[in-house]
Amino acid sequence: MTLARYSLIATAVLALAACGKQEEAPAPDAAGAPAAAAPAGDEVIKIGHAAPLTGNIAHLGKDNENGVRLAIEELNAEGVEIGGKKVKFEMISEDDQADPKTATTVAQRFVDAKVAGVIGHLNSGTTIPASKLYSDAGIPQISPSATNPQYTLQGFKTAYRVIANDVAQGGALGEFAATNLKAKKVAIIDDRTAYGQGLADEFEKAAKAKGVEVVGREFTTNQATDFMAILTTIKGKKPDVIFYGGMDAQAGPLTQQLKKLGIAAKVMGGDGFQTGEYIKLAGDNAEGQFASQPGMPKDKMPGFADFDKKYKAKFNTDIQIYAPFTYDATRLMVEAMKRAGSADPAKYLPELAKTDYQGVTGPIKFDEKGDIVGGQVTVYQVKAGKWEAVATVGSPAAAPAAAAAPAEQPKQ
Repeated sequence: MTLARYSLIATAVLALAACGKQEEAPAPDAAGAPAAAAPAGDEVIKIGHAAPLTGNIAHLGKDNENGVRLAIEELNAEGVEIGGKKVKFEMISEDDQADPKTATTVAQRFVDAKVAGVIGHLNSGTTIPASKLYSDAGIPQISPSATNPQYTLQGFKTAYRVIANDVAQGGALGEFAATNLKAKKVAIIDDRTAYGQGLADEFEKAAKAKGVEVVGREFTTNQATDFMAILTTIKGKKPDVIFYGGMDAQAGPLTQQLKKLGIAAKVMGGDGFQTGEYIKLAGDNAEGQFASQPGMPKDKMPGFADFDKKYKAKFNTDIQIYAPFTYDATRLMVEAMKRAGSADPAKYLPELAKTDYQGVTGPIKFDEKGDIVGGQVTVYQVKAGKWEAVATVGSPAAAPAAAAAPAEQPKQ
């Protein structure tokens, strides 16, 4: 009887403890808003996103994140089923600070969290080192913006990208400088990152192949703000075009300082500064300058107008560059899961390789390396304070393996 009494008391205590326990609230998302709890019975599928969300190109990282967020919110509203079960998607967004070491730390966190796939990273210098960890873990990775060819030349079956690489982009820019701008002499500056240096190398090859003389090759960093010494060196060489391989945070001030020195050369670069932010930073000096963007012109993208409207309504800001590409990357990843009937990376990865998707940005198929097939490159010019498309070059993204990543550790 004594034992029975103690047993009843213990049971009562446990019951009271259980009644008093508070249920844990869902963790907030990257924007600080509470994450919605999954409906009872729904399987939660985690999708990772990585980009610089702080620092001088955080505006680009948030743009990427917004594209993923919009896609996931729409997918959840659609009530997607995979393998006959209703699922809920959850974005886990991480700040890689555009830094290779931080990127690998972020990648390991995604692996530990057992994400089903990763959209990112933004920069080539973060995408390339992180891709090894995803490959080792068998997690599919789709970059919406890393253009260095080395990313897909490593042979990882998990690595994909939805835009043309720097062989296509640098080639288009070099040809445009020679053919459209009739440049005879060019000077080249890059920020020594995997992206900036890689793109500058491809531009140099293409320009030389067209008979253009490269009168100078200078280097800076992705944190620099003062370019007067470099530009003073270049001024005496009287180039027709100054090519900058890097991002808008440097390209804007560089353009301002170039005009202060009275250098008449046109400025040209890649997608890293084909942004509204570049126009703000360069001010009036942005007028007439050129930059490229992988993909067809925005007004020719089949779903851009509707996407642009939804994006502005949701985030109350303009698209920077890559949000349409992160949106497409997210949705086509989920389409592969649906075809496979599973969010298990090992099961849906073969379906990802078979992608034939009509996205906001246009048709998306991948070659055997994971590059987009038939990627286009559009050259834009600043006219009346806005970027306007002036030429589009259709070029296979799967270019020869001529370009390797810089030998030194990339910063971006």
